[in-house]
Amino acid sequence: MARSSSGFVAGLTAAAVAVVGFLAYQASANVPDTLSKPSAGAPKVPTTKAPRDKKNPVALPTASGRGERVVYSVDDDRVWLVTANNRTELTFKVTPGTVDPAVGIYAVTSRSKAVTGSDGAQIEHVVRFAVVDGVAIGFSSAIDGSTGSPDSTKKLGGIRESRKNGTAMWNFATIGVKVIVIR
Repeated sequence: MARSSSGFVAGLTAAAVAVVGFLAYQASANVPDTLSKPSAGAPKVPTTKAPRDKKNPVALPTASGRGERVVYSVDDDRVWLVTANNRTELTFKVTPGTVDPAVGIYAVTSRSKAVTGSDGAQIEHVVRFAVVDGVAIGFSSAIDGSTGSPDSTKKLGGIRESRKNGTAMWNFATIGVKVIVIR
């Protein structure tokens, strides 16, 4: 009797895994192109370095959009969380992966509370907004708190932040929130 019930459980488990895999494939195949690429009809983001306040270099750059948004500077490795009334809620340094997103306007497309990163680290508060050559780009924090430089021999899209800043990003950047990538 035990032998038949274990076979039954194994069969159910295999079927469940197949269904989840199929649904995941369908979900990824049906994501509109506009959710993982810069918006075509949106206002243009300068491809040159966005103007900075010379007296306050960590101030929000002027050419970084309007309204609620996450602003990410690929040149400065800095993030700003900006409220609907254009006030900076928080700004902090990040450690980029080895693959950068193009300058442009994106939206948060998916989030994961805790997963294993493409570099093998246990990460939390993953907020994804782009895909570049099959590499998912998003913000995350390592559970062990590390923010060291990524392995330059691998294609990694994780933009690492401290655990404190990762929690702030997680609470701020829900699905659909704009992510403005600037130089």
